[in-house]
Amino acid sequence: MSQDGNSEKQFAFGKENYILVAAGFLCIVVGFILMAGGGSEDPNVFSEEIFSTRRITIAPIVVLLGFVLEIIGIMYPSKTK
Repeated sequence: MSQDGNSEKQFAFGKENYILVAAGFLCIVVGFILMAGGGSEDPNVFSEEIFSTRRITIAPIVVLLGFVLEIIGIMYPSKTK
C-alpha cells in the first residue's frame, strides 16, 4: 500500500517487455519446430533429409534470434515508473 492510500500494484516489467519476451518465446518454439523431423521410416536406412538447409541453418538462426529477443525483453528499460 502506498502512502496516499492507493493500493496500485507495480509490475517488474512494462508492457513492451512482456511483448518482447513473448515474441522471443514464440521464435524459440518455431525454431525447434523447424528442427523437427527428417528421420527415416526404417532405422536401417540413412536419410539425407536430416541435413536439409532448414534444419541445419534456418532453425538454429531462428532459435538464436528468439534468445536474443528474450535478453532484449528482459534488459529493455520500462517506460512506466
